[in-house]
Amino acid sequence: MDLSAATEAFTTHIATVRRLSPATARAYRSDLRDLAASVGDVSIADVDLESLRDWLWSATQRGDARSTLARRAAAARSFFAWAKDEEFISVDPSQRLVTPKRGRTLPTVASREGIRVLLDAQRAIAASGDPVDLRDHAILELLYASGMRVSELCGLDIDDLDQDRATARVLGKGSKERVVPYGRPARDAIAAWTTRGRPSLAARAAAAGPAAFLGARGGRIAPRLVYALVARTLGPVVGAENVGPHALRHSAATHLLDGGADLRAVQEILGHASLGTTQIYTHVSAERLTATYRLAHPRA
Repeated sequence: MDLSAATEAFTTHIATVRRLSPATARAYRSDLRDLAASVGDVSIADVDLESLRDWLWSATQRGDARSTLARRAAAARSFFAWAKDEEFISVDPSQRLVTPKRGRTLPTVASREGIRVLLDAQRAIAASGDPVDLRDHAILELLYASGMRVSELCGLDIDDLDQDRATARVLGKGSKERVVPYGRPARDAIAAWTTRGRPSLAARAAAAGPAAFLGARGGRIAPRLVYALVARTLGPVVGAENVGPHALRHSAATHLLDGGADLRAVQEILGHASLGTTQIYTHVSAERLTATYRLAHPRA
């Protein structure tokens, strides 16, 4: 089997059998297509360890980030392990492939005051009753209140929002379901959206769907619209042009920990499989503590 055919079979496998997220499947497909471009569309059995090392070295030379290199190494190992299990190859060439260490960078986090100003401004805009403004206010409040991912928010159905209990049923990575709470401001914004805004946008579609958040034509909202919304509203607050919805997730996690929340509770809210992933937010808080100390202590 050649690399192209094997790549398509593998990405179908990880999407339907392993049930990895569509974003992960797309990323792995892109990585393996890049491998095929590097070594040629040869038989999968003709790819050896040196071919894989040359591929990663070429990516290093063109300036790919360490996180990208690490993901590509992970994609290769997963791909060739699958190929060996399927008996397309007898030897897995990726077993001795060294994974480049990821550089740890602290996430973008807005201040509590910055978030308050942003959400107060959005509430004032939504007071006009425009359905898109009501939707945008509800989205921003919910992203910050719950710490959910943008893909999780876009995948919400209206029945996933329990407005009496102020909780949302979320389908996360690996199709793992969890229930996350949200506060009164988010509940009020969601109530205004579902009663006054959503019916107006739903009427624009040929058939009303179950999506909690709708686009201008009445269909399920696309992630790119949420990215644009966050970049437009949160970007000026944190001083970054390319800020995305994950910044609200990062801010929610950091503010929870700053407020005394248990690390494992934050892990559950965020839907992290590993506690180690959640622990980066303790580093963010430590950075802030250190900065405050250096500014305030006379012998810092």
